[in-house]
Amino acid sequence: MKPIPIGYQAVFETVVTPEMTVDFEELGKVHPVYATYWMTKHMELAGRKIILPFLEEGEDGIGHEVEVRHLASALPGMRVKIVAEHLRTEGNRVYAACRAYNELGDLIGEGRTTQVILPKAKIQAAFDKLRARWESQKTEVNRG
Repeated sequence: MKPIPIGYQAVFETVVTPEMTVDFEELGKVHPVYATYWMTKHMELAGRKIILPFLEEGEDGIGHEVEVRHLASALPGMRVKIVAEHLRTEGNRVYAACRAYNELGDLIGEGRTTQVILPKAKIQAAFDKLRARWESQKTEVNRG
Protein backbone atom coordinates (compact mmCIF):
# COMPACT_ATOMS: atom_id res chain seq x y z
CA MET A 1 0.00 0.00 0.00
CA LYS A 2 1.17 3.48 -0.81
CA PRO A 3 1.45 5.83 2.20
CA ILE A 4 -1.78 7.62 3.12
CA PRO A 5 -1.27 11.19 4.32
CA ILE A 6 -2.41 11.83 7.89
CA GLY A 7 -5.59 13.89 7.70
CA TYR A 8 -6.55 12.58 4.24
CA GLN A 9 -10.35 12.62 4.03
CA ALA A 10 -13.05 10.74 2.20
CA VAL A 11 -16.72 11.72 2.14
CA PHE A 12 -19.90 9.73 1.65
CA GLU A 13 -23.26 11.45 1.29
CA THR A 14 -26.71 9.93 1.14
CA VAL A 15 -30.33 10.86 1.64
CA VAL A 16 -32.09 8.98 4.43
CA THR A 17 -34.79 6.72 3.01
CA PRO A 18 -37.61 5.02 4.93
CA GLU A 19 -35.61 1.76 4.60
CA MET A 20 -32.77 3.39 6.59
CA THR A 21 -34.97 4.00 9.63
CA VAL A 22 -34.98 1.82 12.72
CA ASP A 23 -36.61 -1.55 12.01
CA PHE A 24 -35.61 -4.46 14.21
CA GLU A 25 -37.08 -7.11 11.89
CA GLU A 26 -38.82 -9.50 14.31
CA LEU A 27 -39.38 -6.64 16.79
CA GLY A 28 -40.72 -4.30 14.11
CA LYS A 29 -40.28 -0.62 13.37
CA VAL A 30 -39.26 1.52 16.33
CA HIS A 31 -38.23 5.07 15.44
CA PRO A 32 -38.74 6.82 12.08
CA VAL A 33 -35.15 8.17 11.99
CA TYR A 34 -31.73 7.18 10.53
CA ALA A 35 -30.78 3.93 12.24
CA THR A 36 -27.49 3.41 14.06
CA TYR A 37 -26.76 0.29 12.01
CA TRP A 38 -27.07 2.31 8.77
CA MET A 39 -24.76 4.97 10.19
CA THR A 40 -22.30 2.20 11.07
CA LYS A 41 -22.43 0.83 7.52
CA HIS A 42 -21.92 4.30 6.06
CA MET A 43 -18.97 5.02 8.35
CA GLU A 44 -17.34 1.77 7.25
CA LEU A 45 -18.01 2.74 3.63
CA ALA A 46 -16.36 6.17 4.13
CA GLY A 47 -13.40 4.54 5.91
CA ARG A 48 -12.97 2.17 2.97
CA LYS A 49 -12.99 5.10 0.56
CA ILE A 50 -9.84 6.34 2.30
CA ILE A 51 -7.81 3.27 1.34
CA LEU A 52 -8.94 2.77 -2.25
CA PRO A 53 -6.65 5.32 -3.97
CA PHE A 54 -3.64 3.94 -2.09
CA LEU A 55 -3.98 0.19 -2.66
CA GLU A 56 -1.34 -1.51 -4.76
CA GLU A 57 -2.12 -4.06 -7.46
CA GLY A 58 -3.26 -7.31 -5.83
CA GLU A 59 -4.19 -5.71 -2.49
CA ASP A 60 -7.54 -5.15 -0.87
CA GLY A 61 -8.84 -4.00 2.46
CA ILE A 62 -11.16 -5.87 4.75
CA GLY A 63 -13.15 -4.34 7.56
CA HIS A 64 -11.79 -5.19 10.99
CA GLU A 65 -13.44 -2.83 13.43
CA VAL A 66 -16.14 -0.15 13.60
CA GLU A 67 -16.95 1.94 16.65
CA VAL A 68 -19.95 4.29 16.49
CA ARG A 69 -21.66 6.70 18.85
CA HIS A 70 -25.05 7.90 17.65
CA LEU A 71 -25.54 11.43 19.00
CA ALA A 72 -28.58 12.93 17.24
CA SER A 73 -31.14 12.23 14.54
CA ALA A 74 -31.67 12.56 10.82
CA LEU A 75 -35.15 12.25 9.33
CA PRO A 76 -36.15 10.51 6.12
CA GLY A 77 -35.51 12.90 3.26
CA MET A 78 -32.57 14.57 5.04
CA ARG A 79 -29.12 14.46 3.51
CA VAL A 80 -26.46 12.84 5.71
CA LYS A 81 -22.75 13.48 5.20
CA ILE A 82 -20.12 11.12 6.60
CA VAL A 83 -16.54 12.41 6.74
CA ALA A 84 -13.76 9.88 7.36
CA GLU A 85 -10.28 11.13 8.20
CA HIS A 86 -7.11 9.05 8.17
CA LEU A 87 -5.60 9.00 11.65
CA ARG A 88 -2.69 6.62 11.21
CA THR A 89 -1.44 3.44 9.60
CA GLU A 90 0.22 0.79 11.74
CA GLY A 91 1.62 -2.07 9.73
CA ASN A 92 -1.25 -3.21 7.53
CA ARG A 93 -4.00 -1.54 9.60
CA VAL A 94 -5.51 1.77 8.54
CA TYR A 95 -7.33 3.76 11.23
CA ALA A 96 -9.87 6.47 10.47
CA ALA A 97 -12.04 8.80 12.53
CA CYS A 98 -15.57 9.35 11.24
CA ARG A 99 -18.11 12.10 11.78
CA ALA A 100 -21.71 12.14 10.55
CA TYR A 101 -23.76 15.29 10.00
CA ASN A 102 -27.38 15.85 9.06
CA GLU A 103 -28.17 18.53 6.49
CA LEU A 104 -28.82 21.08 9.26
CA GLY A 105 -25.14 20.71 10.18
CA ASP A 106 -25.81 18.84 13.42
CA LEU A 107 -23.15 16.33 14.42
CA ILE A 108 -25.25 13.18 14.59
CA GLY A 109 -22.54 10.59 15.05
CA GLU A 110 -18.86 9.96 15.52
CA GLY A 111 -16.73 6.88 15.43
CA ARG A 112 -13.69 5.04 14.14
CA THR A 113 -12.99 2.35 11.60
CA THR A 114 -10.10 -0.01 10.99
CA GLN A 115 -9.33 -1.62 7.64
CA VAL A 116 -6.74 -4.39 7.33
CA ILE A 117 -4.79 -4.40 4.06
CA LEU A 118 -4.02 -7.88 2.74
CA PRO A 119 -3.21 -9.57 -0.56
CA LYS A 120 -6.46 -10.30 -2.41
CA ALA A 121 -5.38 -13.93 -2.76
CA LYS A 122 -5.08 -14.30 1.03
CA ILE A 123 -8.56 -12.84 1.56
CA GLN A 124 -10.05 -15.14 -1.09
CA ALA A 125 -8.25 -18.17 0.37
CA ALA A 126 -9.78 -17.45 3.79
CA PHE A 127 -13.27 -17.21 2.25
CA ASP A 128 -12.69 -20.41 0.28
CA LYS A 129 -11.56 -22.25 3.42
CA LEU A 130 -14.64 -21.09 5.32
CA ARG A 131 -16.92 -22.13 2.44
CA ALA A 132 -15.29 -25.58 2.30
CA ARG A 133 -15.81 -26.08 6.05
CA TRP A 134 -19.42 -24.98 5.77
CA GLU A 135 -20.13 -27.21 2.77
CA SER A 136 -18.52 -30.14 4.59
CA GLN A 137 -20.69 -29.55 7.64
CA LYS A 138 -23.86 -29.30 5.53
CA THR A 139 -22.96 -32.57 3.81
CA GLU A 140 -22.42 -34.31 7.17
CA VAL A 141 -25.75 -33.04 8.51
CA ASN A 142 -27.58 -34.26 5.40
CA ARG A 143 -26.00 -37.73 5.80
CA GLY A 144 -26.92 -37.96 9.48
